[in-house]
Amino acid sequence: MQRPLPMQPTVVLLKEGTDTSQGKGQLLSNISACLAVAETLASTLGPRGMDKLIVNDRGEAQITNDGATILKLLDIIHPAARTLVDIARAQDAEVGDGTTSVVLIAAQLLKEIKGYIEEDVSPHIIMKGFRQASQLCIDRIKEIQITVDRSDPEKFYPLLLKCASTSMSSKLIHSQKPFFSKMVVDAVLSLDQDELDESLIGVKKIPGGGMQDSLLIRGVSFKKTFTYAGAEQQPKSFADPLILSLNVELELKAEKDNAEVRVDAVADYQAIVDAEWEIIYRKLQEIEKTGAKVVLSKLAIGDLATQWFADRDIFCAGRVPAGDLRRVVQAVGGSIQSTTSDIGREHLGTCGTFEERQIGGERYNVFEECPKAKTCTMILRGGAEQFIEEVERSLHDAVMVVKRAVKNGEVVAGGGAIEMDLSAYMRKHALSIPGKLQLVQIAFAKALEIIPRQICDNAGLDSTDILNKLRMRHARGEKWIGVDVDGPDGVRDNLEAFVWEPSLIKVNAISSAVEAACLIVSVDETVRNPQSEAPDAGPRAPPGTAQRALRGRGRGGIPRR
Repeated sequence: MQRPLPMQPTVVLLKEGTDTSQGKGQLLSNISACLAVAETLASTLGPRGMDKLIVNDRGEAQITNDGATILKLLDIIHPAARTLVDIARAQDAEVGDGTTSVVLIAAQLLKEIKGYIEEDVSPHIIMKGFRQASQLCIDRIKEIQITVDRSDPEKFYPLLLKCASTSMSSKLIHSQKPFFSKMVVDAVLSLDQDELDESLIGVKKIPGGGMQDSLLIRGVSFKKTFTYAGAEQQPKSFADPLILSLNVELELKAEKDNAEVRVDAVADYQAIVDAEWEIIYRKLQEIEKTGAKVVLSKLAIGDLATQWFADRDIFCAGRVPAGDLRRVVQAVGGSIQSTTSDIGREHLGTCGTFEERQIGGERYNVFEECPKAKTCTMILRGGAEQFIEEVERSLHDAVMVVKRAVKNGEVVAGGGAIEMDLSAYMRKHALSIPGKLQLVQIAFAKALEIIPRQICDNAGLDSTDILNKLRMRHARGEKWIGVDVDGPDGVRDNLEAFVWEPSLIKVNAISSAVEAACLIVSVDETVRNPQSEAPDAGPRAPPGTAQRALRGRGRGGIPRR
């Protein structure tokens, strides 16, 4: 008699309800998700790009066409598509501009090789082809980029203006490019040229007025802080004042810790009160001895101290934001003191003029003509609050671009010119390679054309016709020919038209896009925990937690013994 075969035990590896998808199907699904993200951003590219109005769950609206900002606000949950969000953020943090371009190139690379994946070409061949093509493109950019001589300020300043205005040409403020370009370049040049720390450029937003009312203060400006009675009697302007920056509280302290003091006589209580007053008066007298005429503190300056300073013609401001106080010290010199004793002249700063000035509906404290000024403040004006916020984002991009141009000084022509040159170069190179890598590199060359094509589509031009013209001109070796959204021809030499961008933007965009595309192609299985789909699902509490938390609530909150 034949023995029955033993039953195979069922092996359960993953929690019930876990979704696993693998193979070609899920890879194509990941690519489709990335294409959907790129489609959302595509219409924002270029000088004729449209804006997006995004309303968050609190009902706050934001209008923007900055790629990184849109992706941050969209709150994308698809795991593969989030890779594109990450590269856009990295591009924004590293270079400041080119966030939309990097997402479009990455998505187009995936779109071009989608057919090869369906035909079972190995992802490793695709990745190898992409990485080789990326390196060739970066070498090509370094070969043809134009280096500008930074030793001659008269030539270098116009270059920075052109880089700033190119960055702004796709933003809401493109109608005021000359005005804002000059403001951005002056702001960057006012920083320490070795460090170029853009966080020292303060940005203050005041609703009201027109864009042209915006101004650059070569020093520090911050909104008037909360003040007590007596502040209105203080002088509001000084010439060459000494400035003291403190991290000290100048008010009578209220006992917060339920301290218990037992006294036997009224005189003992009076001694305690007198000691408190003695401490604060000693601090104020030490400050007066320093000769400072402007006293700023990160902590509160109370009504007693405010009135005391007013009687001695000293201006004071308490609760100054930490970032603003840091910029004041950078501009006027000195250092932030955490005690009032032993303050010497070297701890104080100075500036040419200090005044409290009305700007729009707000009062601002303004420090100008600072001797050690390695900082500045941009005061932005405009109608709607959303509009001023978009101006701030646009200026941040321009500041980053100018900063890169100051550090590197190498530029290429924008407007799709460099992408078309790289595409022509890659097509030519691909024909010299045997095997499937040739197909991958031709797909890479085709993907780079998405930038000029999308610029044409957004401007309402015939992209097929203009791309054919660009291909023909680049085949002749005219490497700086790009899209012209205004001219009758649709193409022009963008280097002569001063559409310039730092080459670092393009190098960073291509290498980031290729890394993201390779990452998505290399994923062959997605395992999704069912709990991750639930909104705000955190880790589960251990059993019995609820009962323990409620224990002892029945009898007036007295815990059980």
